[in-house]
Amino acid sequence: MAQRALYDLAGKTVVVVGGGSGIGEAVAFGAAEQHASVTVLDANEGAAKAVAARIGGEAAAATVDIRDRQAVDDALKTIVRGRGGLDVVICTPSINVRKPILQYTGDEFDRVVAVNLKGSFNVLQAAGSIMTSARHGSIVIFSSIRSQVVEPGQSVYAMTKAGIVQLVRTAAAEFGPFGVRVNAVAPGIVETPLTAPITANTDWQRAYANKSALKRWARAEEMIGPTLFLASDAASYVTGTVLFADGGWTAIDGRFTPPGM
Repeated sequence: MAQRALYDLAGKTVVVVGGGSGIGEAVAFGAAEQHASVTVLDANEGAAKAVAARIGGEAAAATVDIRDRQAVDDALKTIVRGRGGLDVVICTPSINVRKPILQYTGDEFDRVVAVNLKGSFNVLQAAGSIMTSARHGSIVIFSSIRSQVVEPGQSVYAMTKAGIVQLVRTAAAEFGPFGVRVNAVAPGIVETPLTAPITANTDWQRAYANKSALKRWARAEEMIGPTLFLASDAASYVTGTVLFADGGWTAIDGRFTPPGM
């Protein structure tokens, strides 16, 4: 197979959960540019439909609350009936409540876990059921640098992102014999609606930019390549891995540059 064809998604049905905004939106457009038949799923029906309309062609949209296992299952089965199969599922949604552990409420804990961890599990379980039966497919779930490194106020968010890593690894072990690959993308700091409160604060924005080796934030579009690599045949022997797209954040300490350097 020609190397360029390895990344081609022509003839493949790709579902982007959380495709109504941010990284999910960028990835949905990227998949369409690689000739995939894209379905955008999002809790915000209007946003999902707007993205699908801008993509055009065969792109479709529907609403789904990933906290609801049955709703996720129904949404993916509907896509299978309409498209004739399911090749790639990409799950991007997450929320964060930044608070010290001692100030976290039970409701806040439940809300973050319900979306980030339970929601990702629901998508993985529903997609895995379909794909293992079909004996092919690729699932990409979004983790974060917070699965590895933390800061004050990130306890529950970091916990869920670390949980996703182990969830992906276990799914890779269980689904692999059926020809289904499962991987995670772990972004660093990306300009999205989720990070808008940070980018609005000049000092905070600059501090994060300076922590990465590249000294800048990522654009949502820069997550397309890592995600579609894992989704495509270019990664046909890649499963159970975490791809850090973090500008070098987790590779460097960055607190002090020794004299003479």
